[in-house]
Amino acid sequence: MTIFPLPAFQDNYIWIIQDKDSSRIWAVDPGDAGVVLTYCSKHNMSLAGILITHHHKDHTGGVAELRKHSNCPVHGPSHLTELVTHPVTEGDIIAVFSANFQVISTPGHTLDHLCYFSDNQTPLLFSGDTLFRGGCGRIMEGTPEQMLKAMKKISSLPDNTIIYATHEYTLANYRFALSLEPENPDLIQSNTSSQKQRSNNEVTLPTTLSLEKKTNPFLRTHITALKNQAAQQLNENPAADLVAAFSQVRRAKDSFS
Repeated sequence: MTIFPLPAFQDNYIWIIQDKDSSRIWAVDPGDAGVVLTYCSKHNMSLAGILITHHHKDHTGGVAELRKHSNCPVHGPSHLTELVTHPVTEGDIIAVFSANFQVISTPGHTLDHLCYFSDNQTPLLFSGDTLFRGGCGRIMEGTPEQMLKAMKKISSLPDNTIIYATHEYTLANYRFALSLEPENPDLIQSNTSSQKQRSNNEVTLPTTLSLEKKTNPFLRTHITALKNQAAQQLNENPAADLVAAFSQVRRAKDSFS
């Protein structure tokens, strides 16, 4: 089984799951049907199924058209009744070729956000807009408490988990991360390598959970120096508890230029 991105819109990635012994693929968050259909036509592939992480149009906009072409199953949040054929929730298992994916509920960015985790051989996670390389999703519908809980769920996965996020936000995320931890050697090294990748028009994803724990401020809000720097950027006193500290870091990112 191989996984690779199809670029869409300005900075989205539609992740494609392909089995080496099959002419069928799965698509994760296909916001643009044309991108997937073009790939299928060019490589003589057919669509076997779709995974949806949340309801935003840049993740779901192509689903209806793709279903017309393939009549494939669509797994995703239960309220998307016009798109989802197989509603899923926390703990459900989805078979994708030879791998089983467990559904993890991660509200925060949106209330319906789901991630998909497989520990078949090398563990991997489709994180949607919950966790990015160097960042996390903006809290648009949920609460800081919910997003922090989502971060803790992801942090509890194996350190060698490969994380497939759906936006190319890495360099912008690292600019903010460096403002909080300018002397973090892992962050400096990862930023340098990512800049080189982007200068060559290469994708900076996937990432690994081990790297994120060393570099991603939203998995590091327990670190005193980091959260104090976020509070300083907001001209606020340092937060007294973990949820408030996470909220400060997120709000500092939202106002960072």
